[in-house]
Amino acid sequence: MITRTAVIKFFSESRVLQHVLFWCVFLVLDFPKDSLIYQEEFSFLGTFVMSMCHMIPKIITSYFLAYYVIPKFLLRKKYVMTVVLFLIATYLFAAFNRILVVHVGETLIRKGVFTQEPILEILIDWKKLLFGYIPNMYLTTLIFLSVKYFMDYKRVKEKELVFEKEKTEAELKTLKAQLNPHFLFNTLNNIYSLSLSNSPKTPTSIGKLSEMLDYVLYRCNTKFVLLSNEIKLIENYIELEKLRYDSRLKVSLINYVEKDIKIPPLILLSLVENAFKHGAGEDSGSPEIKIELLSSEDSFKFKISNTVSKDYVLKKESIGLLNVRKQLDLIYQDQYSLTIENEGNEFNVVLKIYSN
Repeated sequence: MITRTAVIKFFSESRVLQHVLFWCVFLVLDFPKDSLIYQEEFSFLGTFVMSMCHMIPKIITSYFLAYYVIPKFLLRKKYVMTVVLFLIATYLFAAFNRILVVHVGETLIRKGVFTQEPILEILIDWKKLLFGYIPNMYLTTLIFLSVKYFMDYKRVKEKELVFEKEKTEAELKTLKAQLNPHFLFNTLNNIYSLSLSNSPKTPTSIGKLSEMLDYVLYRCNTKFVLLSNEIKLIENYIELEKLRYDSRLKVSLINYVEKDIKIPPLILLSLVENAFKHGAGEDSGSPEIKIELLSSEDSFKFKISNTVSKDYVLKKESIGLLNVRKQLDLIYQDQYSLTIENEGNEFNVVLKIYSN
């Protein structure tokens, strides 16, 4: 079954059909005017023939200007040639219009003996061409050019939107591709450390990593995922890191989120990973990490704090934090905030995502 949407899409993708439809509509709208002009002289068929005699020069003029004079001369700033071609075309197409009317249209529809203007007389009668044919011819041409450039502008904007969307999606894929190897590299280093000491925890850590990779590779390839799945991923990651730090690492995860929401995949994991790498990984004492999740009707808040050594100074954002900020910029633009603070021996990152 052919739907209205399918028909609209078919016409929107076929420029030839768009042009045919335009001229058919214009002929239908222009025909009543010709009927008033020729109603006392010609029948319906005769009026249609005369309409076509006027329409053909209008079509030729419109395409000559739209696809030859304007793009090849006017847009290239060849103004003298533009004016010369415009004046010559105006005179020739107006004369052609008059010749079609007199020597084609009238020949086909008039009966009996009638007089016709010689072609030479038509060519030199500039007043009749100027006042009788040129205004009507260029009114149609102006309408055609207006519609054409409006459609061209619309088409360009649509292409720009598609390009921006594809560009954004490509950038997001690139950022995710940067994140996944980064995460995998750190986790494999952890497992490698356990294997060197023949730790019995090695199989457990491999199992946790397998669950995480299954999620990263196959279950978070969309723009948004459920927060509950991301929390599960974080919990697995924490358990995996605990195998390496033993009891000296204190981790707390407080979840105040009652209603499941959707967020970009791996964003929160990257923040957690950053806390472990630059907090627990560089703290030789008893590192501590606190994670809080809170949601309301108009926002979602994720806060993660980790202890750092007393001489720790934040010089620049890590790769993970830069990656997170770039992804958030692409997805949320100004609908989020990411604050990073280093207060004493505590490093805090707070992410807030606001509802539209």
